[in-house]
Amino acid sequence: MTALRAEVHQVSKKMGRAQALRCVDAVFGAGEVHGIIGPNGAGKTTLIRLLAGLLHPDEGNVSYAEENDALSSSQAKRVTGYFPQEPSLYPDLTCEEHLEFFRDLYDLPQKEFVQRSEELLRATGMTPFKDRPAGKLSGGMYKKLGLMCVLLNRPKLLLLDEPTVGVDPVSRQELWDLVYGFAGENMTVILSTSYMDEASRCACVHVLSGGEMLDSGTPKEVMKRFNVTDFSEIFLNHETK
Repeated sequence: MTALRAEVHQVSKKMGRAQALRCVDAVFGAGEVHGIIGPNGAGKTTLIRLLAGLLHPDEGNVSYAEENDALSSSQAKRVTGYFPQEPSLYPDLTCEEHLEFFRDLYDLPQKEFVQRSEELLRATGMTPFKDRPAGKLSGGMYKKLGLMCVLLNRPKLLLLDEPTVGVDPVSRQELWDLVYGFAGENMTVILSTSYMDEASRCACVHVLSGGEMLDSGTPKEVMKRFNVTDFSEIFLNHETK
């Protein structure tokens, strides 16, 4: 099992009358944590949904590869996990019942499910709360449960749309620890965030503003090219031009 590589080439997308993305190019190398960084309205969610195969570009294309083998969008979709801004969980179902629901959805063998669910509960610190209904979880725990459900099937490409929005600072750190705990040779992680301080946590950042890709690279490379010391300066300078 190896992580997927994803690319978007000259992708444009309208959402209604708004031009959400305009001629966007980006390469998301396998096995790394990639951050799509930008303010609200930059086009981050649209790009994540295009990568997930939930939307199709008006122009350009999205491609995927595993090592040197190209994958069709349908093949990539089967090994992609998508975590929306607001996970849709059932308030009356417990954490364990959610995992069992996704076990059936993914058609996982029982032995694999037991091993994987125990790993995830332990990694997230959620074992003591496995019998608690989702509706009674804190914001951070709710996000952890949603992430566990997505990770149960061991995706090779994990897409996280603003995963840390609405959670306390401690939960934000815990979610980042989880992301880095699962990313690597077997999983590529692409997440979007409008928290500029989270950019430095990514191996590679893709700076998006007004539907346009301004730059991509390591956090240090990007800040050096823009001659700034903080990612928020990039957007302040760009928007005042």
